[in-house]
Amino acid sequence: MDIPILYEDNHLLIVEKPINIPVQEDRTKDDDLLTILKKFIKERDEKPGNVYLSLIHRLDRPVGGAIVFAKTSKAASRLSDQLRRRTIERKYLAIVRGALKKTEAKLVDYLWKDTKKNIVSIVPQHKRDAKKAILKYKVLETNTNLSLLEVELETGRPHQIRVQLNGIGHPLYGDQKYGQHVNKVGEQIALWAYELTLTHPTTKEVITVHSFPKQIYPWSEWAYIKK
Repeated sequence: MDIPILYEDNHLLIVEKPINIPVQEDRTKDDDLLTILKKFIKERDEKPGNVYLSLIHRLDRPVGGAIVFAKTSKAASRLSDQLRRRTIERKYLAIVRGALKKTEAKLVDYLWKDTKKNIVSIVPQHKRDAKKAILKYKVLETNTNLSLLEVELETGRPHQIRVQLNGIGHPLYGDQKYGQHVNKVGEQIALWAYELTLTHPTTKEVITVHSFPKQIYPWSEWAYIKK
């Protein structure tokens, strides 16, 4: 299995999700991360029957980086509770178009998903089914026409980082869905889940893992990632 394991014990499995594969099976029927990991554990540990592995949070298909799965129902319940209470910290690296006016900011929007088109929009608070979305960003570096950000999620809405940053006029590099006016077909979206912090569901130990993208353009342009 060519998927790096960042942390594993009897309760948790944290891996580095490759880009461009779905987290779980979707209508494309392409290989998905959950199925790949279940098969890997079954073969590695010679387990009879089905392997229990529960998805706790998601990453968009084109996004890579750290993601956690629960290997027991107890862990799944307790991690899901941490997610609801917003005590799991998720930080991302994002490369956006342009230079931001504020070096740090908190973005609060209301998002609505058109499930038929799989498109998320910023909408007024009173729109039916609108969900509050909160993130914080910090500019790490800026060059001629791109900026490297650290983004921390407080909520986990579909396409949240992509939509909220595009909403302030700085779409993600390579995002074909929300930045097609500035991105070229074939460019890979520059969003990476690079830090994940959670409390172990049984030992209560605080666990932090890191994951960094490969040194290819545009990730290779930044001193922060090279250090």
